[in-house]
Amino acid sequence: FPGMDPYLEDPVRWPDVHQRLITYIADALQPQIRPDYVARMGERVYVITPPHAMYPDVMLVQRAARESVSTYAPAAPVAEVGTAEVTPVILTLPPVEHREPFVEIIHAAGEEIVTIIEVLSPANKTGGAGREQYLAKQREIFNSRVHLIEIDLLASGKSTIALPVEGLAELPPHRYIICAHRWTKPYQFEAYPIPLASRLPRVNVPLRDPTPDVVLDLQVAFPKCFDNGGYAELIDYRRAPRTALSAEETAW
Repeated sequence: FPGMDPYLEDPVRWPDVHQRLITYIADALQPQIRPDYVARMGERVYVITPPHAMYPDVMLVQRAARESVSTYAPAAPVAEVGTAEVTPVILTLPPVEHREPFVEIIHAAGEEIVTIIEVLSPANKTGGAGREQYLAKQREIFNSRVHLIEIDLLASGKSTIALPVEGLAELPPHRYIICAHRWTKPYQFEAYPIPLASRLPRVNVPLRDPTPDVVLDLQVAFPKCFDNGGYAELIDYRRAPRTALSAEETAW
C-alpha cells in the first residue's frame, strides 16, 4: 500500500501499531524542534467495562449452584425421554485498564504544553469510557492555549475528530483523515483527507509564535512502524482485511 495499510486496522493489531506510531512521530519531530521544544510521550488511562472490554486479562467462571435432589427419581414420561438438565454457565468479566499514548510538544524553558498530537484508537470511536474521556480532553484542549492534531487512520467507528460534521461533508471522498486545530484560530480547521490509494501526508505542526511550523511527514514515520513491527510476517494478504472496504477500494 502506498500509505496506510487497512489490514492494520484490525483491533487485535492496532494497540501495537498505535504504540509504535506514537514513538516514531515523537522521534521524527525531536530533531526539528530542539533545543527550544521537546516532544515527549504522555499516556491516558481509563477503565473499559464489558461489553466493550475486548481483551480481558482474567475471566472468572462460576457455575450456578444446583438444588439438592434425592437419589431416587421416578421414570420419566415418554415425551421427556432424551431431555437434559440445562445448567447455565455464569461468566464474570472484570473491567480492563486501557492505556493510550499521545505526543505532547512542550516549551523547554517552562515545560508548558504547546501542541498535542493524538492518534485515535478504536475505543475513541465507539461508545463507552474511551470515547467519553477522549471527547472531554478534546473540549479541554479547545478551551486552552494548546494546538491539537488528530490522526484518524481507522475507517470504522463514529467520527471523533474536532472537525464538525458539516465540515466533513465538504471534503473529497476519503478513508482516513487528519485534522489540525490552532488555538490562535478557533474557527479554522486544517483537514487532510486521505484516500486508501494515497500516501500519508506531510502535516504542518504549529508551535508557539513566532516559531514557524515544523513538518511531520507521516509517510516517513509509518514504514518504520510497519517494518519494525514485523507485520509483513504476521498478515495473510491472501485474505480480505477484517475492516470493511468500499466498492471503489476493493476494485483498486
